[in-house]
Amino acid sequence: MQSTVRAQGLALEFKRGSVYGPLSFEAGPGLTVLCGPTGSGRTSLMLTLAGRMKPSSGILTVLGHDLPRRARRVQKRTGISGFHDIDALEESVTVGAAIRERTAWISPWWAFIRPIDDTEVRRVCAAVFGDVPIPSADTVIWDLDEVQTVLLRAALAVMNEPSILFFDQVEQVHEPESRRILWERLSALAAGGICVIASATAPETEMWAELGIEPTVVVMNQESR
Repeated sequence: MQSTVRAQGLALEFKRGSVYGPLSFEAGPGLTVLCGPTGSGRTSLMLTLAGRMKPSSGILTVLGHDLPRRARRVQKRTGISGFHDIDALEESVTVGAAIRERTAWISPWWAFIRPIDDTEVRRVCAAVFGDVPIPSADTVIWDLDEVQTVLLRAALAVMNEPSILFFDQVEQVHEPESRRILWERLSALAAGGICVIASATAPETEMWAELGIEPTVVVMNQESR
């Protein structure tokens, strides 16, 4: 397996104790799911893999770059979505405004950012949404349903065409049918060429089997291979 992520003895510790690890695992192309209960340090591990947090010990290589030494290079080639207080959407703004803000963030400082119309929304969202209805540019975020909201966050995260998308806490989508759609769309993104690494409290093997999904599963808080 060609590895996009390779971790050996990776751990994060604070004065009050261990956050995660030590963990040893590899993730290649496709869909990888990091599984661990609440409090197992899943979000911290995901941010570490994305180059946004430094581990205490261990060896970590992402996309051929050693972390944390090459964190900036990894940050440029990865997208993060589903992270509480990091990529949460302002509910009172429109879909077009959210996309325009993201466009401004990833564009050169001198670029003129045009207002976002429905055509641009469809262009940005099509690969992530699939058959899920794409909202119009003037739809206010609070009018989106649960699936549309999380898929919009993912669409914003892949606007800069990252090599890896990190999606945290799949269980934040509470309804089983909605979560089924989310798994389907994450798998479709992975099949389309983006390495997708998601986190969840536990494997959803029955749902995956029904969808024909066979992700690589990494169980946290143990040496995984």
